[in-house]
Amino acid sequence: MMPKRLAKIINEINTILLPKVCFGCNTQLSRGEHILCTVCRHDMPLTDHNFDDENAADRIFYGRIPIKKAASFVFFSKNGMVKTLLHWLKYKKQEHIGSFLGEWCGALIEKEKSLETVDVVIPVPLHSKKQKKRGYNQVALFAQKIAESIKADYRDDVLVRTTNTKTQTKKDRLLRWENTQKAFALNPNTKMRFKHILLVDDVITTGATIESCAKVLFKLEKVSVSVLSIAMVP
Repeated sequence: MMPKRLAKIINEINTILLPKVCFGCNTQLSRGEHILCTVCRHDMPLTDHNFDDENAADRIFYGRIPIKKAASFVFFSKNGMVKTLLHWLKYKKQEHIGSFLGEWCGALIEKEKSLETVDVVIPVPLHSKKQKKRGYNQVALFAQKIAESIKADYRDDVLVRTTNTKTQTKKDRLLRWENTQKAFALNPNTKMRFKHILLVDDVITTGATIESCAKVLFKLEKVSVSVLSIAMVP
């Protein structure tokens, strides 16, 4: 029996014994559906942000740092589907959700003119201890798919996280800002020069993490920084 045929049979048996379910509503996925069922995919709270018009993500950084442009893929709510997806992505070893979201978002922004000058996509890094414990950076696959879509390089060795901060979700704005101000640094081994960096994070709440990362990236000579996140708090 040919290996491909055997693999197909094994996959079909696994699907019957362990049916794949939607991460949004927990119903069984139909053939052709992946991660989300058709209904949940239709209900995803897309922001409709682009990299040309002013939006709510831009306004977060006004007067703080000279971000060229900011955007977010979806809106995050306390009890919504996006929160569930990100929880599975970050804490339940479901790294492939990042790839799914990155391909979807990438298809929406791949032809935007203002991204044609982006030469590198950089994810917000995790501290080495946290990444070792989790096994991966939850932003990595999302950022890689975005880089592929806009035909830019992907680099995860430019920024390093110097402090291992605890989760920020229950901290107020001031504490978030204080905890991130000295949390990042440039990798001293980075020799390449970049013109336009697209900095990618999972969720923008107060913008403190992005602000801290961008301030470090602006130490590079003649560089501009744009921002993209998987989600943002409205």
